[in-house]
Amino acid sequence: MAQTLPKYIDIFFTLFIFSSLLQAQSQQFSRKLSSTSLGFKKEKLSHLHFYLQETVHGDHATAVRVAEAPTTNTSRTSFGVIAIIDDPLTVGPEPTSKIVGRAQGMYASASLSESRLLMALNYVFVEGKYNGSTLSILGSNSVFSKVREMPIVGGSGLFRFARGYALAKTYFFNLSNGDTIVEYNVYVIHY
Repeated sequence: MAQTLPKYIDIFFTLFIFSSLLQAQSQQFSRKLSSTSLGFKKEKLSHLHFYLQETVHGDHATAVRVAEAPTTNTSRTSFGVIAIIDDPLTVGPEPTSKIVGRAQGMYASASLSESRLLMALNYVFVEGKYNGSTLSILGSNSVFSKVREMPIVGGSGLFRFARGYALAKTYFFNLSNGDTIVEYNVYVIHY
């Protein structure tokens, strides 16, 4: 019996070390992967063209003000206002044009000196092969510039690992009620 005790200690010690190594591997924080191991093929560049239709008045508004600073209404740039949007994205500029997705998110007036919005939104696509895929925008929008550029910072579905930029150009602006149609050209690199 005296000889079997050291043998059990050796087996116990070996199992303890092996168990510790397995546990350390399962709790590993990060590891390197190849894109092909996740099923990704060659990267491609896609160009998307659509129109954002924003309605700010009436019972069917697609953009609503949800917060403002005490000084927002006296600020020449509406500094401090925050709006939530769920705007249709359409094939053409006509409000009745076919819907290909929605712009969902928020924007905030983030400049004291010019009309500049902080945009945080997702383009959620509902048409064709992009149905269920999204692109995420996070950037600055100088709304009275002829063309504005905002970064694409990610995406989902067919746009996983997306990066690129969106060019926005105001197509129509109703000065009396604020309704707006914005033409978008989006250039995105994705797998």
